[in-house]
Amino acid sequence: MDALTASLSLLRLEGIGPSSYWQLVERFGSALAALQLPPEQLSRKLPDRARAQLAEYQRLEMDSELGQWALAERQRCAEECIYLVHRDDENYPALLKEISRPPPVLYVRGNPNVLSLPQVAVVGARRSSRAGLDNAQAFSADLAAAGFAITSGLALGVDAAAHAGALQGEGRTIAVLGTGVNRVYPRRNAALAEQILAADGAIVSEMPLGTAPEAGNFPRRNRIISGLSLGTLLVEAAVRSGSLITARLALEQNREVFAIPGSIHNPMARGCHHMIKHGAHLVETSADIVQHLGGLLSGMATQPGLFEPAPAISVSLPSEQRDVMRALGTDPRSIEQLARDTDGDTGALMACLLHLELEGLVEQLPGGYQLTGSGSKALLALAED
Repeated sequence: MDALTASLSLLRLEGIGPSSYWQLVERFGSALAALQLPPEQLSRKLPDRARAQLAEYQRLEMDSELGQWALAERQRCAEECIYLVHRDDENYPALLKEISRPPPVLYVRGNPNVLSLPQVAVVGARRSSRAGLDNAQAFSADLAAAGFAITSGLALGVDAAAHAGALQGEGRTIAVLGTGVNRVYPRRNAALAEQILAADGAIVSEMPLGTAPEAGNFPRRNRIISGLSLGTLLVEAAVRSGSLITARLALEQNREVFAIPGSIHNPMARGCHHMIKHGAHLVETSADIVQHLGGLLSGMATQPGLFEPAPAISVSLPSEQRDVMRALGTDPRSIEQLARDTDGDTGALMACLLHLELEGLVEQLPGGYQLTGSGSKALLALAED
C-alpha cells in the first residue's frame, strides 16, 4: 500500500482528525505503521468504532471498510479530475509543509502548481461595508497583477471580493474550502468558483469529497489559508470572527500579517485595530505589503508606477451633493449630524444621499452613512478643487 492510500485509510478512522493523525504518525513513523498497531493501543479518546475499523482492516486489509473507501475515493478523484497531493509528495506546497501538523492530504481542483506560487491571503468580514469590499478587490487586483496569487476562502463578502480582484488583475487565485472540493459553499459563489478554475487557479480542501459545510471545518480551513501564504491581509473584521482567527494563525505560523485601518466608529474596523496592536503591519496601499515582502518577487517593488496610488477621479456633482460628501468625511455620520453640518433640511439631505448612493459614492450603515472606496477617492478630488 502506498503512502497516499494508507493516509486516506487512517484518516477514515472514526474520530481521527489532523491532530490525532499526526500524533499516531509521529509516534509510529508512518500512516501504514499506525494501521498495523493493535487496536487497543488507540487513544481512549477515540470511539470504540475506530478500534473495530482498525481490527477489520488488519484482518481484511484492502477488502476492509477503510481500504475500500480509500480505493473508491481515489477512483472518484481520478474520474472528476481532482488531484490528491500527499504531505510527502514533492509538489506539496513548501510553506504549508512548515506549519504544525499540516493537512496530510490535499484535494485540488484546477492547477495544483499554483499552490507553490508566492501567495497573499486576503480575508475579512462576510458582511463587509462597501468600502471594505472595494479595498479587498483593489488590493487583490494590484497584488495579483504583480505576480502574487491571492488566497481566500470563497465566502461571501471580502473573500469573494478578493477572488474577483485577483481575476480583475489577470492573476491566479486559490479558494480554500471547508467542504469537499466538489461541494462549493456558499452556492451563490458557484459561478465565481468556475471563473477561478477557468483562470488557471485552484480550489483546495483537506476534506473528503462530498463533505458538508459544518461549523467545525472552517477553523481547520483557516489554518490552510494562512499556511499557504507569505502574508495575510485583514481587510475588515469584528473582534470575534473567523477572519481574526486566520490572522492570529498567521502570526503563530511566523507569517506576516497586514491590516487596513478604519474609522474608530466602524465595528468592522475593530478587528483590524486589534491585530495592529498585536503585531500586524498597518497598511494603506499595496505598496506597503510589497515593501514587507520585498525581494520575494524579483523586481516587483521597483517596477515604475505599479503600486502608485490611483489617480484622483474626476467629480462632477451639484454643490449640495459636494457639501454632503465633505460633511461625511472619513467617518460614518448620522442623518442628524449631516443635517447639522450642512445646514439643510432633512428632505433635501435624504435626496442628496440617495443620489450619491446610486452613484456608488455613499453607502448606508445602521444609524448613518459613510463613503465607499470610490467615494473616498472622489472626496480627495474635491479637496483638490
